[in-house]
Amino acid sequence: MGLLSILRKLKSTPDQEVRILLLGLDNAGKTTLLKQLASEDISHITPTQGFNIKSVQSQGFKLNVWDIGGQRKIRPYWRNYFENTDILIYVIDSADRKRFEETGQELAELLDEEKLSGVPVLIFANKQDLLTAAPASEIAEGLNLHTIRDRVWQIQSCSALSGEGVQDGMNWVCKNVSAKKK
Repeated sequence: MGLLSILRKLKSTPDQEVRILLLGLDNAGKTTLLKQLASEDISHITPTQGFNIKSVQSQGFKLNVWDIGGQRKIRPYWRNYFENTDILIYVIDSADRKRFEETGQELAELLDEEKLSGVPVLIFANKQDLLTAAPASEIAEGLNLHTIRDRVWQIQSCSALSGEGVQDGMNWVCKNVSAKKK
């Protein structure tokens, strides 16, 4: 099930726009995830220099997904995209245990941002298809996600390559965007 079917589920008022911010460290799989959602070819993906935007229009509904590069030198510019964000999707490379502390610090800083206050957050524990991947429950515990009290959040195991778990995460997004928009 692709982005269009998600949009049909979300469609409640005409010309409603949803702004989704897709963040995470470099090499976490953000662009692969975005292309998977848009049912595009994922065989040749290069690191994002700057950002990618995918907008899909369906029956008067527009979903704008902003995929912003995660390299250390780009991260300070993330704040330029916070305004009017409806949902934050944060992608973690579940197999890159050496960077769990770094990704946890970045996520904590995002959750402290005033412009993202109360914005629902979906954490994709990506690369679950790799044998070295930490389970989502272990990542949630390590990042102290249970202490988040100022917004709804969800951690979802997934593989952007195979698409496994992506639809479950997007169903959660649909439910929480429509609740926030009403």
